[in-house]
Amino acid sequence: MIEIILDTETTGLSVTQGHRIVEIGCIELNDLMPTKRSFHYYINPERKVSDEAFKVHGYSDEFLSKQKKFDEIVEEFLDFIKNKRLVIHNAEFDLSHLNNELTLIGKNKIDQDVVDTLKLAREKFPGSDASLDALCKKYNIDNSKREKHTAIIDCELLSKVYINLLDQKEPKLELNTDRDFKDEKEDLANYKYSKKIIKPTDLELKLHKDFLKKEIKKNYFN
Repeated sequence: MIEIILDTETTGLSVTQGHRIVEIGCIELNDLMPTKRSFHYYINPERKVSDEAFKVHGYSDEFLSKQKKFDEIVEEFLDFIKNKRLVIHNAEFDLSHLNNELTLIGKNKIDQDVVDTLKLAREKFPGSDASLDALCKKYNIDNSKREKHTAIIDCELLSKVYINLLDQKEPKLELNTDRDFKDEKEDLANYKYSKKIIKPTDLELKLHKDFLKKEIKKNYFN
């Protein structure tokens, strides 16, 4: 199965406030193995980046003003994701922004299978932090490159998190603990005595009996 790990960065949180996409990153997986195919663009949002968003990704208005607009890369983007399942962390956020961009230029909204890894994580670890950073820590995935939120780096991290989430085995810390009594009993039950058994000769048995007789006579009759 071919899947697309997808992430976006934006000028702000809500499309209702006019916020736009500033970056799209995609990585292709084939049967959960990354291929060499990827899609990545910075995008001119044609508006200012909010202070909150700038703190998250660090893309300045000057930098973004020099990038292509969404309608210039949309066909390449749609072709890259066509007929493939999308894997997104907090899919509602990214899809709302992507569909807003598509609507603004008269394109149909995205209508294909989507896996939301945020929902997967919350189902698997109820009550735990399900952010991408928290999941990287849980699965011992190196996220030291993630000084800022960048779409393509987040895709790389999410691809590793996604594979771990599908494993159904919760990560466990290996501890050196004393084995309990039950384990010891089972070990003893399965233990085979391996020393060679040496039987006494007839002469040795006779000498032993004579020794016992002498000891009994000495102790009880003297």
